[in-house]
Amino acid sequence: MSEIPEAAGEPLRGDADPPPTPRPAATVILLRRGGNHNERGLEVLLVQRNPGARFMPSVWVFPGGGVDPDDGEDEAAFRACAVRELREEAAIEVTPDDLVAYSRWITPRVVPVRFDTRFYLALAPAHSPPKPDGSETVDAGWFGPRQALDRHYAGREEFPLVFPTIRHLESLLPFADAEEALEAARRREVKPVEPEVVGEGENRRVVLPDGI
Repeated sequence: MSEIPEAAGEPLRGDADPPPTPRPAATVILLRRGGNHNERGLEVLLVQRNPGARFMPSVWVFPGGGVDPDDGEDEAAFRACAVRELREEAAIEVTPDDLVAYSRWITPRVVPVRFDTRFYLALAPAHSPPKPDGSETVDAGWFGPRQALDRHYAGREEFPLVFPTIRHLESLLPFADAEEALEAARRREVKPVEPEVVGEGENRRVVLPDGI
């Protein structure tokens, strides 16, 4: 199942092994206004990772990646990373001030490749079609949150999503447009979310902390 971290291309660790330290990372959930297509409602940008990648091959994700030393420190580093990754993976430019903090997710302890990821919402500039770089990303498109979820559940191999992407898409379902989502994010208290993987084999599933 794509929601289980093994879909990232790595086997899960044993419980007795010490968990690796999560790498700081940042992700942009880019939103698009309806414009002349108001019937479409809220749309988000998803990019498809290269099928040849070792980590999360072929998975559709929000643009993002790990924080580099040159990105700076503290919150400024996460914002710089988010801006850079969006530019590199989709050829769309925003500024750090355009980003609205939305959530913070930490990869479960049993996953060998872990990230401490800040998710930001941002409004897409007008007339900025996404262009995958052909290396990290091979496709890109705008999707309504419900449309993306329906495509995933209709064919997980054809449109693979991972658990954090699914949960963030679900969180955007109540919003009618980008402005409503951004306004809600500005009032949102961001707390770290660290899911837990429970069960064995085919019964393995991801469990979120209470209240999430």
